[in-house]
Amino acid sequence: MAAGERISGKCLCEAVTFEATLTDGAMHVCHCSMCRRWTGGMLTYLSVDVGSLDLRGDALSVYRSSEWGERGFCARCGSSLFWRAADGSSADVSAQAVDDSGRFPFASEIFIDDKPGNYAFANETRKVTGEEFMAKAQESHAGG
Repeated sequence: MAAGERISGKCLCEAVTFEATLTDGAMHVCHCSMCRRWTGGMLTYLSVDVGSLDLRGDALSVYRSSEWGERGFCARCGSSLFWRAADGSSADVSAQAVDDSGRFPFASEIFIDDKPGNYAFANETRKVTGEEFMAKAQESHAGG
């Protein structure tokens, strides 16, 4: 999969659908406590061009989970669908909401320092701490 590819996804009950354009074509994982509570595990996500994210459906609900982000989900079936920066600078969609999610290479894990000790992936991935991730996000937001 490649940056620029257009993807589509949906919730479990198909009341909410989305289309978006991939920014890097890889799957990533977030281990932060908010993502783990939101998904019941860890969030597997695909980074998308925020302007390309087209959401449809009358059951779409958005929850402002922090000062910097919001999470979209289906109010009917509860499926986690996307995370979006509150300032509109970035967005990620649930990799598992996309058909054939196994086709995306597993590239990185963020908030690795928040990951519980009772699971680990066999894949070799780039591992980023929460502090490193937030520093990079602030740098990107500042135009750096």
